[in-house]
Amino acid sequence: MTQLNIIAQGTGQFIIDGDLTFSTIDQKTIQSVAFLTTAKHITIDLGRVVSTDSAGLALMIEWIKYTRQHRTQIIFKNIPDQLLNLAKLSGFDKTGHFATQTEKG
Repeated sequence: MTQLNIIAQGTGQFIIDGDLTFSTIDQKTIQSVAFLTTAKHITIDLGRVVSTDSAGLALMIEWIKYTRQHRTQIIFKNIPDQLLNLAKLSGFDKTGHFATQTEKG
C-alpha cells in the first residue's frame, strides 16, 4: 500500500501520488477538498497513481460534485487503465471530466 498524496504543481495543477483505494482514502482525504477551489480550472494528473479500485472512482465523483457546487471546472488526465475501465463500466468516462488519451503528458 502506497500512501495517497495530493501534490500542488502550480495554480490549479495537482498530481495524485500513491494509491487510490479503500485502504488509502479516509475521511481526512474526503474532507480535504479546499485544494479544489484554489483556481477556476483544476487539472488533476493521475499518472503517478500506483493502484486503484472503485473507491478511487468514488472519490473522483465526490470531487466533481464539489467543484460543480463551487463553479469550478475539473479535468483528470493520465488516468490509469484500471480506473478508466471502472469509469467506462458506468459510462462515467463520457462526462467530459476525463482528458482524452491524446492529451496525456
